Amino acid sequence: MPLPRFDLVAGRRPDEVATLLDAAHAAVVEAFGVPDGDRYQVVHQHPEGELVVHDTGLGIERTRDVVVLQVTSRPRPRAQKEAFYRLLVEQLRTRCGTAPSDVVVSVVENSDADWSFGHGRAQFLTGEL
Repeated sequence: MPLPRFDLVAGRRPDEVATLLDAAHAAVVEAFGVPDGDRYQVVHQHPEGELVVHDTGLGIERTRDVVVLQVTSRPRPRAQKEAFYRLLVEQLRTRCGTAPSDVVVSVVENSDADWSFGHGRAQFLTGEL
């Protein structure tokens, strides 16, 4: 159950945000092999000037359409992460017109004990999931 958190510059229409979330979810499902119904996403929109995303010396130019994505997840193999990065930019470019240079991703890993999906239980540990 990856948990993607999106940081965007404010001003996107609700349908644009929905398309972005659908595109990212398609990449998550394909790269990580999670069920399609395993979908949790959080969006934060920031006033212009409050989302600073420089290029880290790589010569990458960003626009106001930048998407900063932090994915909290159980540990994933390197190949899955690299597939996710590639699929994500493909999906966002195709569905949203987002330039690959405007996509920044960080994957934060945790363990099964770090998840509860409700009812005060750790479903990965109890065997419910």
